[in-house]
Parts: sequence; structure tokens; C-alpha cells
Amino acid sequence: MTEQQLSGGTPAADAHHAVLGLRSPLTPEQTAVRVRRFGAFYYADMWIRRMRGYGWTVLMTAVGTPLVYLFGMGVGLASLVDTNGAAFDAGDGTTVSYLVFVAPALLATAAIMVASEENTYTVMGGFKWHRTYYGPNASPLSSAQLVDGHVLGFGVRLLITTGTYFAFLLIFGAVEQPGTGWLMIFSAILGGMAFGLPLMAFSAKLEEDKGQFAMVQRFIVMPLFLFSGTFFPLESLPGAIRWIGWISPLWHSTELGRILSYGHTEPAALTAVHVAYLVLLALAGWALARRNFTRRLGK
Repeated sequence: MTEQQLSGGTPAADAHHAVLGLRSPLTPEQTAVRVRRFGAFYYADMWIRRMRGYGWTVLMTAVGTPLVYLFGMGVGLASLVDTNGAAFDAGDGTTVSYLVFVAPALLATAAIMVASEENTYTVMGGFKWHRTYYGPNASPLSSAQLVDGHVLGFGVRLLITTGTYFAFLLIFGAVEQPGTGWLMIFSAILGGMAFGLPLMAFSAKLEEDKGQFAMVQRFIVMPLFLFSGTFFPLESLPGAIRWIGWISPLWHSTELGRILSYGHTEPAALTAVHVAYLVLLALAGWALARRNFTRRLGK
């Protein structure tokens, strides 16, 4: 039989299939070529569909977390701080309320929390418990494509969380400049990537859970949360511990958010440092994750 007959028969039949939205089946070689070309997107699609299995967690992170923090820290604590006459310098001689000051930090923190969730047990489970990496890796998908697909899916989760969080910030009146404030979504996503991708590379090397992830939460995530200028300006900290903020992706992401949210003024060179530092961390983590996945999976 001819190739035309195998794939659908006459040209008229092929045209009929095209009208109906049907496609002739691909050969194994054609399928392999397509997977090698678009494999990262295929794996990202699977990764996103997998999120439906813990959809309530995604929903509570995207909706419940901002409500709790905005009522607790942004509204409750803000009323106490503002009542006592505290004002927060916007850098140009003007001041902003505590809610406006803390809002970009809360948004950036949400991205960091999602990053720590999606790049620890999820990654180890793909190797050790659920072994979800081995099946796709036995196909033409490469280890690098698995990493790229994970990053794309992780980015979608970050976009859902930060986008929803930003909507609540608008509802609570915590964004003074909405015209540029919406870009906080992407500065927070960049901060989440800068923290999450090095963590993904670390998780890909672990073969046993001996409390490493608990230590990450206690000795990395929480100190960054407390000492990154989240609830008060970094300059108010003693010099001996101020360096924690300088190396923290959360601080750099928060500062970018404050520039976008209410026009916080700082030297342009420092803003460039914020962006460059976050991009460098994200790219370095991405490259290390690709290397560690390849070493672990063999291709």
C-alpha cells in the first residue's frame, strides 16, 4: 500500500479529515521528532494537569493566604502601626501607609512559599516515591526537557498565585500606582524562580529525606522571611544581620515590587542589581537542575 493509502486514502479523504479536524497518525519517527522539539511543553502540560490532584491546595494558596495575611498583617497590624504615627519613607520625601509598604513583600513572599513547595518534595517524589520522571525519560524526552517542563508548569503555578494575590491587593487598596503595580506579579515570579530553581537543583541530588527540607524551611526560608525587609525597612536592622537581606531573593523581589507599587525611589544602579541578581540566581539554578537531572536519569 502507498503512504497516501496508509495515512487516509485519497486526497479527497485527506481534505475531509482536515475539515473534521482529524489528522493522519504519525509514524514513530515523526512522533519522536515532535517530542524532541516540543517535549518541554508536553511535560509542562502533564505537570499542569497533575495540579488538579491538589487543586484545593493551589486554591487556598492563591486565595486563602492573601486573605489571612492581608487581614492579619496588612490590616490588623497596619492599623496599630498607623495609629501610632509610624510612616514609611517612599524615598522621595513622601510617606506611605504600612499596608502599602508591606503589600509588595507579602506578594513576593507568596511566590517564595510556592517555590519552596513545588521544588522540594515534588522533585524528590519524581525520583524516589512516584518516579514520575522515569517514564517520560524512557521516551525521546531528555532530562533537560523534563526540567524545562517543570519550570514552565511551576511558572504557571506562580502566575496563578501572584495574579490572584495582586487582585486582593487591589481590593484592599494596597497598591497606590495600579498602572505600574501590576508588574509586581512578574517581579514576584522572578523572585520565586530565583529561589525555587536552585532549590530544585538541590532536591534533584537528594536520594533520601533525612530532614533536609525541614532544615531548608527553618534555616533558610524563615530567616529570609524575617530579615529581608518584609515587615520593616532593611536599613532598620543591625548591620551584623543586614547581609541576610542583601543575599535574599525575597528582598530584591520586594524592593522591585515597592518601586512598581508606590514609586519607591532608589538609585537606578541598585534597581539594575536587583534584576541582575534574580536573573543570575534563576539561570544558575536552571543550569544546575539540568545537570543534576541528567546525571540522575542518564540522558
